[in-house]
Amino acid sequence: MLKAAMQYCYATRMETTPRSFIREILKVTEKPEMISFAGGLPNPDLFPVEELAEIARDVIGGEGKKALQYSTTEGHPPLREWIAARYKKYYHMDVSPEDILITNGSQQSLDLVGKVFINQGSPVAIERPGYLGAIQAFSLYEPRFHAVPLGAAGPDIPTLTGIMKKQRPVFFYGIPNSQNPSGVTWSQESRREVAEIAADTQTILVEDDAYGEIRFNGVHLPPLRSFLPDQVVMTGSFSKIIAPGLRMGWICAPREIREQFVTVKQGTDLHSNILSQHIIARFLSEFPVDVHIRRITETYHRQCSCMIQAIQDSFPKCVACNRPDGGMFLWAEMPEGCSSMKLFERAVARDVAILPGVPFYTDGGGLNSMRLNFSNQPEDRIREGIRRLGEELHLYLEDPDHGG
Repeated sequence: MLKAAMQYCYATRMETTPRSFIREILKVTEKPEMISFAGGLPNPDLFPVEELAEIARDVIGGEGKKALQYSTTEGHPPLREWIAARYKKYYHMDVSPEDILITNGSQQSLDLVGKVFINQGSPVAIERPGYLGAIQAFSLYEPRFHAVPLGAAGPDIPTLTGIMKKQRPVFFYGIPNSQNPSGVTWSQESRREVAEIAADTQTILVEDDAYGEIRFNGVHLPPLRSFLPDQVVMTGSFSKIIAPGLRMGWICAPREIREQFVTVKQGTDLHSNILSQHIIARFLSEFPVDVHIRRITETYHRQCSCMIQAIQDSFPKCVACNRPDGGMFLWAEMPEGCSSMKLFERAVARDVAILPGVPFYTDGGGLNSMRLNFSNQPEDRIREGIRRLGEELHLYLEDPDHGG
C-alpha cells in the first residue's frame, strides 16, 4: 500500500527567513577557473598556518585533557582577558573580561541578539543596505525591519530619529567600520549623533565590529560603545584577523545583557569550541599580532587599490564605485533601470562572479547595485576579472533592452 506524501509542519518563521544568497552563489563559484568577487572571503595566503599548527600540537600535547573537555559558557578566561585588554589599550574603554562572551563566530553573536531581543513583530532598525548575515539571523525571529539609509558618512540621521521616535525599535544594528556590503565607515560625528539619539530611548545599539582592525589609513575611530557603554552591544570576530575556519567571535555587552546571552547560548551549544579558544589565546600571547594585522591591512589595501584602478580602466564611466578605507568590500552602482542579477548571469558565463545588491535590502531596492570583494583574489586575477566584467558591462549597457 502506497503511503501519501508526508506533509511536514514547519514553524511559520521558516516562511520569512531567506536562505543565504552568498552561500548559494558560492556553489556557482567553486570552479577553479572562476574569478569570484562574490564571497566575503579573507585572503588564505595570510592565514598563519604554520604558527597555528605548531600551537595546536603544543596545546593538545600539553593541555589536551583540559582543551578537549567541556568548558564554561562564557569562554576561555585568557582569551576574554586579551579582548578586554585590547579594548582598553586602543579605545580606552572600561571593559572587563566579565563583559565578554565567546561565540562561534560573530554570526552566532547576531543569533543570540535575535533570541534575546526580538519577539514576533518587534521593530528592528537596520542599515540600508544592510549586512545579509544579520538580516538572515534576525529574520528567524520574525521582526519588522525599518531601514535607515546609509550615506557616505553614516546613517541618515533624520530617518533614524523618526524611526526611534515613532517605531521605538528594540535595537538598531549597524557596522560603523568598513560596512558590509557598502564599505562605508561612519564619521566620528555620525557616531556621536547616533549615540545621542539612542541615549533618549530604550533602543539598544548593536555595533558589529568585524572589520575594525583592518584600517587602511591607520585611523581607528571611537566605537559607539565609548559614547554609550550601558546601551551598546558590541560584537567582534577573529575570522578577519586570524582565520574564519576557527569560527571564533565574541560579544561585549553590559553585564545584565551579557547574562541573558549566556542563558540562551547554554540552550544552543553549551559553549564555543574550547580547543579553538586555547589555540587562539596562545597565538595572541606568543606571536606579534599587530605585525600580523598590519600585514593583512597592507595586503588588502593593495588589493583594493588594484581593483579601483582596474574599475577606472575598464568600467563604463556611468558606473559609480566608492573607495573604502578598510575592510574587504567596495560597492558599485549601475544607472537606474539596470539589473545586477542580469549582469551576474552574464558575468558567470565569462567565469566572473559578483554579488548583486538586492539581498542586502529589507524593503526592496538594490536592483542596480553590486558588492565586490577584493580580499580573496590576487592582483593579476583582480585585473583580469574586472576587465571581463567591464566588457560585459559595456555590452549590457549598449543593449537597448537591458532594463527589460
